[in-house]
Amino acid sequence: MTASNKNAADLVAVGTPELTFARSPLGRRLLELQNAGSKSNRAIAEYLLRNPLRIPAIGIEELASRNGVSAATLSRFARAAGYDGYPGLRSAAADSLQGMLQPVEKLRSSIQSSAGKSGGASVLLSGLEVSVANVRSAAESLDQKALNTIVALIAKANEVYTLGFGLSSHLASILALDLQPFCARLTNVVEFGGTEVAAGRLLNIGKRDVLIVLSFPRYATDAIRLTSYARTRGAKIVAISDSPASPLAQLADHLLLAPANHPVLSSGLTAALLVIEALVASLMISNPDNVKQASKLTEAISAYLVAGEDGAARRG
Repeated sequence: MTASNKNAADLVAVGTPELTFARSPLGRRLLELQNAGSKSNRAIAEYLLRNPLRIPAIGIEELASRNGVSAATLSRFARAAGYDGYPGLRSAAADSLQGMLQPVEKLRSSIQSSAGKSGGASVLLSGLEVSVANVRSAAESLDQKALNTIVALIAKANEVYTLGFGLSSHLASILALDLQPFCARLTNVVEFGGTEVAAGRLLNIGKRDVLIVLSFPRYATDAIRLTSYARTRGAKIVAISDSPASPLAQLADHLLLAPANHPVLSSGLTAALLVIEALVASLMISNPDNVKQASKLTEAISAYLVAGEDGAARRG
């Protein structure tokens, strides 16, 4: 994905309704308006990208109320999107969504059928089903060509930075641990000390560096601010987030999508782990020296690992 984010939907494959909708002509136009439109247009576009299944049913007054704008503003937005008015936009959304309703309804029926079971079991089952759907969607959205491009950036970077706040800080730590053997220099920005210390670690980031930033709903403002700073310094930005409507998508040179839907939690993180593993695996196999480096690492730490019955050390 380019810095202008014009090709944001190009990394989106068949998956959740939000990701599939972003590939449609209407979804692509909404992405453009989110990235380059007025403040009100950006807010409206983001709402529609995040709630595509609601568009055919929601009236102009209700949509205006939800976004804190007037009906007239929504009409102008629809014209900016290429339609005569809001009814035309809503009709286009219905046409775009028609092909994806069947699998969505199947998942919804599955979750609803479990609702008749005891409360805890129902919540657990619905959470697992949604998590599995997230993982499947992330796997289908991954593009090896895009991964190869990111791997090439990491391989030639002067320094690689990983960044995440809150729950994403743990994901950033996992990513840093897995990348460390294959990077000349690597810094996990949010490790201890809070935002001020994190900002200090990014102080000298530059054009030859890569920042891999992770953020999921609820997005951390500090992650967006520090990523914006790294972008002004000329660093390449790789974002791992849940949606083309994520605020990170507008800042990223490359976006890897990990849907984070969950019926209870603010964000499900299982798909993010899949994306991290895919990225690290792609880096490992991209260069024979990386495989050798992984073997050397195993040998170096084997004395500290529990050995199996065959004497082989197990990864801790």
